[in-house]
Amino acid sequence: MRYRRLLPFALGAALLATACGARTGGHGDPKIVAAFYPLAWLAEQVAGPNGSVQNLTKPGAEPHDLELTPRQVIDVGESKLAFYIKGVQPAVDKAVREHAKKHSIDASSLVKTLPAPQDETGHAAEDPHLWLDPNRFATVATALGERLAAIDPAHAAGYRSRAAQVVTKLTALDGEFRTGLRDCARKEIVTSHSAFGYLAQRYGLTQVGVTGLDPEAEPSPGRLASLIDLVRRTHATTVFTETLASPKTAATLANEAGVRTEVLDPVEGVKRGSSDDYFSIMRRDLSILRPALGCR
Repeated sequence: MRYRRLLPFALGAALLATACGARTGGHGDPKIVAAFYPLAWLAEQVAGPNGSVQNLTKPGAEPHDLELTPRQVIDVGESKLAFYIKGVQPAVDKAVREHAKKHSIDASSLVKTLPAPQDETGHAAEDPHLWLDPNRFATVATALGERLAAIDPAHAAGYRSRAAQVVTKLTALDGEFRTGLRDCARKEIVTSHSAFGYLAQRYGLTQVGVTGLDPEAEPSPGRLASLIDLVRRTHATTVFTETLASPKTAATLANEAGVRTEVLDPVEGVKRGSSDDYFSIMRRDLSILRPALGCR
C-alpha cells in the first residue's frame, strides 16, 4: 500500500472544489464515491436511479494497491457521500480525512469488526473484509439507505425501499450458506491470504491463512512447513487461491502437501466486462467450499 505524491496545485484544486460545495452528480443526483467493488455494488443497489456511483478502484485491480489520481481526490471532495472502509486503502483514508470528513461513511464503523490475524511480526489490525458476512453487510445496507435518505429527502422512500430489498436478498444468501455449510467433514479453509475471517466466523469454519491480510506477503520457510503439516493433519483436500492475487505461494503449499488448488473469491473486485456481481460470486464460493470441505 502506498500513497501517490500529489502536486500542490492538484490539492489546491481539490480544496477549492470542496469549499465551493459542488458535490452532486451530473443530473443533480447525489454523487457517491465508493472505495472499491463491494461498496460500489452496494451503493448502486441502494441508490438506484436516484444517485450516481463512482468506484475509485478500476475493474480487476487489487484494491489494496490503489493510488488516487488528483482528479479522484477532487471527486472525493465533490461527492455527497464518500463510502469506504478505513484501513484498507491509505490513499482513500487520506482523501476522506482531508476533503470529505463531514460527508463520509466508514462501513466498518457500522458493525462489530473482527481483529485481523496477527502477522509474523506480531502486529495486528482490524479485518476489513466485513462484506463476506452477508449478515453484517445487511446492516451496512440499512445504514447506507438511511444516510442517503437524509442527504436526499425527496427520494428517501426509494433509498429505504431498495435498502430493504437488498437486506432481504442478503438474508436469503446467509440462509443458503448456513444450510450449505452446516454438515461438513472438515472445518478448516486454507486460504492464500487471510480474507475470509468473517465468512469463517459466521458459518463455524476455521480460516488458516498462508499469509496475513497483505495478499502480496510471503510466508517464512518455517511458516510454510507448519502449514504443510497442518494440511496433512487435518486431511484438507484444497488450498484456496484468489482472483486478484498471485497464486504462486498457495500453489507451492498445495504441491508440497499433495492437495489441489481452487479459486475462492474474496469479492474485492470484478474484471471489466464480467457478468458477475456480489451475489453470483458469493454463491460460486459456496459451491466451491462445499465439496472441498466434504459437506452433505
